[in-house]
Amino acid sequence: MSERDLQFLTDLAAQLRVDSVRSSTAAGSGHPTSSMSAADLMAVLFAHHLRYDFDHPDSPANDHLIFSKGHASPLLYALYKAAGAITDEELLTFRKRGSRLEGHPTPRLPWVDVATGSLGQGLPVGVGEALAGRLERLPYRVWVLCGDSELAEGSIWEAAEHAGCEGLANLTAIVDVNRLGQHGPTRHGWDTGAYARRFGAFGWHTIEIDGHDPGQIDFALNDARNTRRRPTVILAKTRKGEGVLEVENREGAHGKPLKDPGKAIDELGGIRNVRVEVQPPPEAKRCRFPSGTLTPPEYKVGDKVATRSAFGEALAALGAARGDIVALDGEVADSTKTEEFAKAFPERFFEMYIAEQQLVAAAIGMQVRGWVPYAATFAAFLSRAYDFIRMAGVSGASIRLVGSHAGVSIGEDGPSQMGLEDLAMLRAVYGSTVLYPCDANQAAALTAEMADLSGVSYLRTTRGATPVIYQPGERFPVGGSRVLRQSPDDRATILAAGVTVHEALAAADELADSGVPVGVVDMYSVKPVDAAVLTEAATTTGNLIIVEDHRPEGGLGDAVSDAVSELGPRMVKLAVRDLPGSATPEQQLADARIDRRAIAEAVKRLL
Repeated sequence: MSERDLQFLTDLAAQLRVDSVRSSTAAGSGHPTSSMSAADLMAVLFAHHLRYDFDHPDSPANDHLIFSKGHASPLLYALYKAAGAITDEELLTFRKRGSRLEGHPTPRLPWVDVATGSLGQGLPVGVGEALAGRLERLPYRVWVLCGDSELAEGSIWEAAEHAGCEGLANLTAIVDVNRLGQHGPTRHGWDTGAYARRFGAFGWHTIEIDGHDPGQIDFALNDARNTRRRPTVILAKTRKGEGVLEVENREGAHGKPLKDPGKAIDELGGIRNVRVEVQPPPEAKRCRFPSGTLTPPEYKVGDKVATRSAFGEALAALGAARGDIVALDGEVADSTKTEEFAKAFPERFFEMYIAEQQLVAAAIGMQVRGWVPYAATFAAFLSRAYDFIRMAGVSGASIRLVGSHAGVSIGEDGPSQMGLEDLAMLRAVYGSTVLYPCDANQAAALTAEMADLSGVSYLRTTRGATPVIYQPGERFPVGGSRVLRQSPDDRATILAAGVTVHEALAAADELADSGVPVGVVDMYSVKPVDAAVLTEAATTTGNLIIVEDHRPEGGLGDAVSDAVSELGPRMVKLAVRDLPGSATPEQQLADARIDRRAIAEAVKRLL
C-alpha cells in the first residue's frame, strides 16, 4: 500500500469519526464512540473491497454490508455521505423526526438490507444472504460488522456453526473488538485469541489484526476474499472512541454525544470533505428456477386430513408453480410436512437444524435477495426466535412462518410441545398476517395465498386429522371468514378457528336439536379479522362465544374484542386457561373446556 493510499485512508477514517461526532451532537444522542472504533475498518472496506452501486441498490451483483452493531449508525451514515449517497445536510438530520437516518438503521434507506440494533442478528441474516448467493450462483460477498459485546449472544454461534458447516466462503464477519460494552468491559476484553478459538472450532478462517492499521486491515480483507470453502472472521483489536482523548478507551462514554464536540473535531484534524469511490460490482445474472402452473392438492369433503399434511403438499405444488419459492426447516420436516417440498426441490430446501433463530434469520436474509421463503417448525418453538420475527416486522421483511402442532389438540406430548401463545405473539408483530385453517382444502388455499403477502405472515396448522368441510378450489381471501351456520332465529354466534371449528359445528347441531339455534363462523383469518361479519353478529344475535385452542390472552378472542367491543355484545371466551398434562386430543379439548360439550354449555349459560 502506497503512502498516498495510506494518507487517503487515514483522512477518510478521520472524516468518518468527525462526522460521527457531528451527527450525534446535532441529534443530542447516539453512539459516536462505538462508531469511531470501527472507522478504519470501514474506510478500507469502502475504498478497496466493497463492490456496490449506490445508484442501483437492487443490482443483483452488489455486495451486502450489514451493520450487526446497528448502534454504530453514525458511522454507517458517515460512510454513505463519503460515498456521495447522502448530503452533509441530511447527515445532520440524524435521529430527527421524519429523517431516514434513524437511531438504528432500517430499510427506509435503500442501501440497508434489514433493520439492526437488536444485537446478535446481523450475522444470522448474513448467513441467509450468503446461502442465497450460492443458490443464485453469483459472486457477491456478504460483509457483516459485528461488535464484541454481541458475541455473547447465542444467535451469533448458531450462525457461526451453520456458516462453517456450509462452508460459506462468501461471508466475512468483521468484529470490532473495542473491549468496552455498554456497562463495563466485555467478557473477553481484547483477547482476540479467545474469539478466534471459538470461530475456528466452527470451521472459520480466523484473522487477528490491529483494527487501526490500514495495511493490516487491507491484508485481512484481501485474505477473506481469497479464502475458499469456509467463511472468514476478522478479529480487529480497536479502541472505543479512537482519536479523542476525552473518550478513547474510557468507560462511561457509551451511547452519549461528546461533551466538547468542537475540541474533539479539532483533535481529529477538523472537518473534511473526502469522497470515496466505491467500486461497482461486475455484470452478472442471477440463476432462477423455472415456473409452471399451480395445481394445488384436492381433498374430498368428509375425508379426515391434517392441515399440516395439506400445507406440505400445497407447498410442493407451489414450488412447482413458482421458481422463487424456498423452504427452510428446523429439523422437523417429517412433522411439519415440508419434507414434501424437500423431496421435490432439494436445491431450494434448506435444513437449518434445531436453531430457530437462524431458521428465521435465514428466511429474512433470503427475502432480501427476492426469494419467497416458507420457514416451518413447531408453533411452540417459534417463541425462541421471536426477537427475529419482531425485527422482521421492523425491517418490512416478507417471510412466511408455519407453526405446526399448535394447541392442546396435539395430545399426549404435553405442554412443552403445545403452541399456546403463538397467535398472540404473531398478532403483535407490526404488519403481520395470521391465518388458522380448519381443513385441508382451506390450508392448501391459504398456503398459496401467503406467497404474495407482504410482511410477516403466519400459518397455524394442526397435528391431528380433521374433517374436510370445504370443496376443492374454494378461495379464502386474507381478512375474510366463512359463515357456516346462520338463521334469522340465531340466539348466539359461535366464533372459532382451526380445530375448534369442528367442535363448534358439533355443538351447534346439538343445540339446534334442543331448540337453541346458533350461528357458527370460521374465523380463519385471525389478523386481519373480518370486521364486517363480526359487526353483523354483534348487532344481530348480540351474543358471541369465542372458542380457541390457545391461551385467553392475545388470540382470537382478543382479536374479536378489538373489532366489536364498542358495539357492546355479550362475549364469552373459551380458551386454554389451565396447564395441560398428557392426554388424548379429545381428552385435552374436554379438559381445557373448548370441546363441543363445553361450547354448548357456555351458550346455554349465556342465554
